[in-house]
Amino acid sequence: MDKAFGKVLIIDDDIYNNEIIESHLKLSGYKTKIILNGEKAKSTFLKYLPNIVLLDLLTKNFDGIDFLKWVRKQSNIPIIIITKNASLFDKILAFDVGADDYILKPFEVKELVARIKAITRRCSIENNEKDIISIYDLSIDLDKYEVIFKGSSINLPPKEFELLAFFINNPNKIFTRQKLLDEVWGYDYEGDSRTVDVHIKRLREKFEPNENYKIVTFWRKGYKFEIK
Repeated sequence: MDKAFGKVLIIDDDIYNNEIIESHLKLSGYKTKIILNGEKAKSTFLKYLPNIVLLDLLTKNFDGIDFLKWVRKQSNIPIIIITKNASLFDKILAFDVGADDYILKPFEVKELVARIKAITRRCSIENNEKDIISIYDLSIDLDKYEVIFKGSSINLPPKEFELLAFFINNPNKIFTRQKLLDEVWGYDYEGDSRTVDVHIKRLREKFEPNENYKIVTFWRKGYKFEIK
């Protein structure tokens, strides 16, 4: 199993069903986290950073459709609806706002696991082809030189884009200004290292303050893109 798709978030107040699903997923190598109360869904999603979501639209204290719309503004990860709700209207609505699959309870857990594997495998191939990097509410398309932040497109000059992409690909590591110049501007660049400071200042103005990630300055050392 690809490690990039190893974390499953289950949002469902059906304790018995959750235990069965969790058991099968762990045997298949997945990590899991269960939410029984929808009030914690958004905060848990941001902290856990799942690679796939299993969502019961009928979970207590929870608007499943609203959550589905919210996730789609943060990420394009696979979302599978698992529910007793057989309403055709709700099924179509779920697909319209971003669900990848819709499975009615009761179901065979082996089939669910097979669908999870198929969806994550397909998404892995699609993401590799598109060369997309995503963290929290920020997504970068390396082919299109496109940045999506909180659901909106942000236009970045080429070097700002390349600097941001380098940081995201190398999180939580300290880089000197010279190293950043070499990696982003090229080894033959003859400009001043203060160029890095200027570009980082501009990135901060666009994406900070942000509780989930930030560019940290280390005096006399350099910079680090810190992700929680």
